Amino acid sequence: MSDFLSTLVDEFPQVRAGLWVTLQATVLGSLLALLLSFTLGLMAGSKLLLVRGVSRTVVEFFRGTSLYIQLFWLYYAMPQLTGYELTPVVCGVVAFGLNYGAYGSEIVRGAINSVPRAQYEAAVALNMSPFHRMRKVILPQAWVQMIPSFTNLLIQLLKCTPLLWLISAADLMTVVQQIRDRTGETLTAYLTLLAAYFVLAYALTLLMNLLERSAKRRLGLHTGTRSLLRTRSAEAATTAGGAR
Repeated sequence: MSDFLSTLVDEFPQVRAGLWVTLQATVLGSLLALLLSFTLGLMAGSKLLLVRGVSRTVVEFFRGTSLYIQLFWLYYAMPQLTGYELTPVVCGVVAFGLNYGAYGSEIVRGAINSVPRAQYEAAVALNMSPFHRMRKVILPQAWVQMIPSFTNLLIQLLKCTPLLWLISAADLMTVVQQIRDRTGETLTAYLTLLAAYFVLAYALTLLMNLLERSAKRRLGLHTGTRSLLRTRSAEAATTAGGAR
């Protein structure tokens, strides 16, 4: 253990660089996944058959194929077809974003569909356009319901970043693996990785919890979220009925 720890300290610049690569892949991959989640999720609720069909095709393709294969295809196969070669980190960001964006789109679609119908009717009664109905009434309520599921999804994305090691990206896994090969301290090396990824996942959970509390405060939901939503739905329905 002492050999591993001393080598870890000596190689701290490389460890820091590997951690930075892991954080880059996690943050950028998460942003791309969130963007695709909302894009595909909203497309799934479109009245146009073609738009819904495109969304469903993309979602089923990336959910139905392995992340391993997607990652290898982007890094090894795509350059042969297009002539453009992406860096390992960019390949990871794109693969993670596409894969988890497909899963996230189902979270968006489900949360939007779970908003009570009375909310739609109240917004229509107030003569709001479809865009403003979605932006000001539906999405704020759906977003609160999305956050816990997105938290789990983003943690899963973080835990997949060691796959970058398979395409020679110098992430945290790669650096620790190199130190393990030099010192022979297998147990200590993988305990270090377990601790590092646990700390990162826990930090991500705390950030998402803060985001959830902030979203609830904007809606006036402090406790009893579901019951308050039902109360607001009833009030909105009463308002809509009075407006008619």
